[in-house]
This record gives sequence, structure tokens and C-alpha cells, in this order.
Amino acid sequence: MARTVDDIRLQDRAARARLKPRHHPYWRSISDGRHLGYYRGKRGGSWVGRCRASDARDYVTRPLGTADDLVDADGEAVLDWKQALEAALDWFKKVEKPGYLNAAELTVQTAVDEYSSMRDARDSARAGRPVRSDGRSRLTRYVKVDEKLAGTCLCDLTESDLKAWQDRIQGLKILTRQRLANDLKAALNYCHQNHRRSLPSDFPMTVKYGLKPEERYWEHGETRARDNQILEDQQVRKIIRLARELDEDGDFALVVILLAATGARFSQLRRMTVGDVQLDHSRLLVPTSFKGKGRSPDLIKVPVGEDVLGTLRPAIVGRKASEPLLQRWRYKQVNAIKWVRNSRGPWKTASEMTRDWRCVVAAAGLEGVIPYALRHSSIVRGIRANLPIRLVAAVHDTSVTMIERHYSRWITEGLEEMAARAIVPLLAA
Repeated sequence: MARTVDDIRLQDRAARARLKPRHHPYWRSISDGRHLGYYRGKRGGSWVGRCRASDARDYVTRPLGTADDLVDADGEAVLDWKQALEAALDWFKKVEKPGYLNAAELTVQTAVDEYSSMRDARDSARAGRPVRSDGRSRLTRYVKVDEKLAGTCLCDLTESDLKAWQDRIQGLKILTRQRLANDLKAALNYCHQNHRRSLPSDFPMTVKYGLKPEERYWEHGETRARDNQILEDQQVRKIIRLARELDEDGDFALVVILLAATGARFSQLRRMTVGDVQLDHSRLLVPTSFKGKGRSPDLIKVPVGEDVLGTLRPAIVGRKASEPLLQRWRYKQVNAIKWVRNSRGPWKTASEMTRDWRCVVAAAGLEGVIPYALRHSSIVRGIRANLPIRLVAAVHDTSVTMIERHYSRWITEGLEEMAARAIVPLLAA
């Protein structure tokens, strides 16, 4: 690989902002065979190291952390130039032989730590402030404290080790076990991506089959989409009515209305702009989620009713098309017990609606119902309306496989009703 010209000052945030996003990093030479690179993406950049021993042909690369383009550096997940350089130099010292890292240092706990740091940096960049990802606490509680698994070297990891860990968490609910297994699988695959030269070639297959859910997980009639999270239409209307009554600003109520009307995730609605409201076409343009790989950046066209459009009209009057659609008041503390309004800004995380949501579901007599229930209910509503499963999946930014896996019960009920209508008398009176 060719070196980058020396006039690119990667240590300056302003200079990095002028670089064009591309599929390979901008490199700066640190010493012979050792480089620190900056990958420029569409949503900020990240640091990457590259090195090779004197008798090696190929370079070894490794992600070092997120660049401080959008969030101030914290020295752990988000790094400035100096911190990235120090991390690169520390990593260079660990290269023991050509093209390989010290495999003995790669354990399950190492994989969890690297993956958690990456998730923290990604979520912090999206939220605009330092946050910890939800996966970190789950992996810490059920993987890092598991001495039998956490200290296992990845080179020695077997399918039996992973299946034995799944047996040790049998006391948890099915959905919790599945989410934990998915988190651990993502952590191990991310570590393999970074250190694949040091790990066995069949490591991905070990992870795939070792964390594969067993059929016995789905015994006893336990469903994936919980029944108490599937709301009837009148219950959804009641939640919306109470949200509008209890919310004096209307900011929280508007979020609830859009969650119910579109079935989208909060992270999608948070990125909507005023221009995404198309009154003339009676629809909303909802950004695709960050889930999955190779996702198209296209917006999802979601038709909504005139009642929803009537609620949105006052919220977009006199505003620029590029402004965030959903905003809320920010408060500041003036004394020990008094808070006053400071400024308006966009919603950042779903946790900001937790307090108001609890008040609403308590008033509605629906304790235990979570905001994601509005998405579940929207999907089931489309299935019950006998819409094609592919259409339901496209409108809700998911796959047919996920719809069939999580909502098979309601699909079966709809097919039974359709089959019943096709029955004709066959015997003579």
C-alpha cells in the first residue's frame, strides 16, 4: 500500500473534516512498516493501526477507536490524535511474529471488552454525548463474571464451551437468553474480524454452531413477541389520548403518535427532519435503521392518516426542511429544587421518554407495557389486515424472516381466517 502524502494533517480535527469519505483509510507513517490511519466515514471517522514485521510481506491492521470528530475524546473508546498514536505504539509492541498477534492474550473477556468499547463509541457518536451501550451491562453480568467462559483463550474455545454457557443461563427467559447469545456472538465475530490472523480458520463456525439456539428453548408455548406487548387499537388510542393530556408541551405526545402511526424504532424517528413530512402525499419518509450490514440509505415511505398529518402540521410550520422534526425542551437547574427551561433541541435517546411513558401507561392501566409495544402492535395490525408479509416487513424496516420468526402466531391466525372464507358446501342438502 502506498503512503499518504505528508501534507494531510490527521492530527487536526478541522483538516480531517475536509477529507472525503472513502472505503480505505488515510495513512500517516509512524516508522518503517508502521502506520496510523484515519478512516473517514459518512458519520465521523475512526482510527486504525497498520504494521508488519521486517520479514513479513503483508500488513496487519487493527481498529484502535473512534476519532473525536463528533464527541470529545475520553481516552478509551473515543480518541484524539495523541491518544490514537499512543494506542498504536502500544499495539505495535505486541506484534511478536510476522503478521500475527499474541494469540494467548485473546480471551472471551478480551472480545467482550473490545466489542463493548466499539459499541460505546458508536452510540456516543449517535447521541452526541458519552453513553454506555445496553449490551455492555448484559455481557458484563452474564459473560465476564462467568469464570469458566471469560478466561477461555479464543484459540481453545469449543462449541461445547459455548453450549455449556448457554446451559448455565437456563434460568433466564427465552428472549433474554437469545439476546445474550446474540450479543456474545457479535462480540466474538468482531474480535475475529480484528484478529483473524491469530485465530483458527474455523473459529466463525465454532461461534455459529456453539451459540445456535436449541429447539428446547421454544418449548412450553413461550412466544417471542410477548402477548402483553401486542395492544388492541383502542388501547393504542387510549395511550395517545393520555399522552396528549399529560404532556403540556406536546413534544412527548408527538413521539408517541409517530411511534404508533409508523411502527418505526425510536432511533429512526429521532433522525427524521421536517422535510420528511410529505403532506401532499399523505406519508412520512422514515430513515432506515442502523441494524444489519450493507443497508440502503434510502428512506422508507410510510403512509399515515389525516389525523396524524393534522397533528404534524403545527409542528412544521415556519421551520426549515433540514431541521430535526422531533424536538424537546432542555432544562437547567437554578437552585437545589428548581429547574427552568433553557433551550429546545432534538431528542437523543429513548431513555428521555421513560418518565413520561411510565406515567401514561400507569394512567392507562397498562403497567409493564414498553414503547416498543407500539411497533409490535403496528406489525400485527398489518398482518391481521392480510397485507403481504413482504409489504409489512418493508414498511417496518425488517425482513420477512424476522416477521415469520417473531409473529408466526398471528400469521397463522390470519391464514386460518382466509382459509375459512374459502370453504364451500360440498354435500347436497
